[in-house]
Amino acid sequence: MTEFSKPHLRPFDPRFSCGPTRKHPGWSADQLVNGMLGRSHRANGPRQRIVESYERTAVLLECPADYKVSMVAGSDTGAMEAAMWSLLGPRGVDVFAWDVFGGRWTKDARDELKLSDLRIFEADSGNIPDFSQADPKRDMIFTWNATAAGACIPDADWISDSREGLTIVDATSAAFALKLDWSKIDVLTYSWQKSLGGEAQHGMIILGPRAIERLEQHRPTWPIPRILQLHNADGTGVNDVIFDGKTLNTPSLLCFEDYLMALKWAAREGGLSGLIARVDRNFAALTEWVERSDWIDFLCTDPASRSPVSVTLKFAAPAIADLDQDRQWELTRKMVSLLERENAALDVNPHPSAPAGLRIWCGPTVDADDISALGPWLDWAYGEASADF
Repeated sequence: MTEFSKPHLRPFDPRFSCGPTRKHPGWSADQLVNGMLGRSHRANGPRQRIVESYERTAVLLECPADYKVSMVAGSDTGAMEAAMWSLLGPRGVDVFAWDVFGGRWTKDARDELKLSDLRIFEADSGNIPDFSQADPKRDMIFTWNATAAGACIPDADWISDSREGLTIVDATSAAFALKLDWSKIDVLTYSWQKSLGGEAQHGMIILGPRAIERLEQHRPTWPIPRILQLHNADGTGVNDVIFDGKTLNTPSLLCFEDYLMALKWAAREGGLSGLIARVDRNFAALTEWVERSDWIDFLCTDPASRSPVSVTLKFAAPAIADLDQDRQWELTRKMVSLLERENAALDVNPHPSAPAGLRIWCGPTVDADDISALGPWLDWAYGEASADF
């Protein structure tokens, strides 16, 4: 097998996990001490902080003025399930899935909600489904960027501007990292722990006017857990108070303070365009290394649909690529162990549901210099770990 010398220069920050992700540069827990901690979230001051986070979110994501932002429990999963449980029913539904998380929405639609008029379009990791099958008369559920599969939608042209159904978009690793076309989005969800390096457990949901109209006119026949209800308690109309700082459950004010810190950092970085530029620099640095390494390649073979954020890589050397997945995963685990021991890279293994290889987070809180320093360490770890294969 190929031998590589051990590098001398380590990444300044070795955290490359795809979620939870690295905190933003300059983050310090000391910055939280003046937050409204130990208070009731219903009090005026804390509630104003919650509303401030919604307002800053809308500005940073460049949301249209008639879109509404709220926090829900349960991270992105809670946000997606709140949307599905509360909105689906009056139309047929198309689900597009190409990683484990899209698979979860598929199972929810098929096995939990038991939708009678359901079409499912799936693809293996590294590929995307056939979006030309989308029917503008039907509701659509899809992931903008598949965190576990290394593939994202190349564009949103396949979504009709004159659609009759709703688009429900899981954007947990796309928000703040990729350009979003709001004219194609009726519902968008994400979690704080991805592109802004926020804390886990809290999810965000953004509803456009078409989704709000659906809530006002439609109440599903199935029971909806209270924590997922976007309707009023009596089951009629939209629960407007959730957009005004009132939450369906008790949130962590410390996590809100942390999220506000991240939003302010993002604004100082130049807003959405500045965050996307950071992603582009990170992905360019990683791509440069991949292109000069003959033992590794992108899992997604189509550059147009290749994720620049959660970059998923596969083994390309024939002697390794021809091995079964159990053996390839054994190599992955050995590499990860070596890298962790050297504190050169943490959490670069793929999602357990994905093929063996590596997964590198190139989101906006990561620095391009760290990505550049990472490549030689990956080469070294591969050389050391592959000696027994």
